[in-house]
Amino acid sequence: MPLSAVIVDDEQLARDELAYLLKNIGDVDVVAQGKNGLEGVNLIREHNPDLVFLDVQMPGLDGFGVIKKLLDKKIPLPKIVFATAFDQYAVKAFEVNAVDYLLKPFDKKRVAQSVQKARAKVEVGATPAEKLETLISMLESQKPQASKVLLKSTGRLFLINQKDICYASIEDGVITVVTAGANGMEGQSNCRTLEELLDSLDPNLFWRAHRSYLVNINRIKEVVPWFKSSYQLRMDDKKQTEVPVSRAQTKRLRELFGL
Repeated sequence: MPLSAVIVDDEQLARDELAYLLKNIGDVDVVAQGKNGLEGVNLIREHNPDLVFLDVQMPGLDGFGVIKKLLDKKIPLPKIVFATAFDQYAVKAFEVNAVDYLLKPFDKKRVAQSVQKARAKVEVGATPAEKLETLISMLESQKPQASKVLLKSTGRLFLINQKDICYASIEDGVITVVTAGANGMEGQSNCRTLEELLDSLDPNLFWRAHRSYLVNINRIKEVVPWFKSSYQLRMDDKKQTEVPVSRAQTKRLRELFGL
C-alpha cells in the first residue's frame, strides 16, 4: 500500500520539487498540498495522511505552530518529516527527538530515506506527542528574541517592539514606521532602504506588499478588493491606512490568506 502524504510549504517551488521527487521514488501518494500553516492543519484533519512533509519556516503559522494546533485540537498526528533550511542546532534537536527532517534544497536519496523511515514507523505505530512537544520547546528556546527597532520622533529616540509595528513606507528616501492601535505613533527609521529594514525584522511577521511598503501580517485588519483584480490592505493603525498590494505580490497575498 502506498503511503498517503500531504506537503505543507509556503514556497510553490519547494512543493513542486518535493512532489516530483516523491513521484519518482514511488510508493507515496501525495493526496494534498498546502501553502500555509492553517491550510496544512485543515488538510491533515481532512485527509488523515500517513505522512506530512512540513516546512518549518512559514509566515503566520509556522511548522511548529501547525503541530501545536493539531495537538490542541486532538487531531491524530501523522508521521511528520520537517523540511528546513535550519542550522546545526535545529538538526541536533530533530535527531535527539528521533524526528525526521529534510534539509533544503532537497536531495532525492535523503527524501527516499525519509519515506523508508516513515513506512517503518507507520508499521510500528505513532510517534508519541511528547517527543514533538519536547522538540518544539527545545527549538523555540533557541529562537533569537526579535530585536527592537529604533525610531526617531519629535526629536526623541524610541525603541519599539517589532510586533507593535503596523507598517513602514518609504518616500523620497525617508522611511516612516507606524505602530499599531489607537495610541500608535509614527517615526523615522535610520535605515536607508526598505530591504535594509526588512533584514532586521522577523521574516515570519513582515511582508513587502509593495515596493514602497512593508506590512506586519498580523496587523492587517481587512483585505479590500480593488479595481482590475488588485487589492489594498486596511491596516490596524489609528488612521486605518490603506496600503496598496503590488501586482507582483497579489499571488503572495492570495497564498497568505487563501483568497
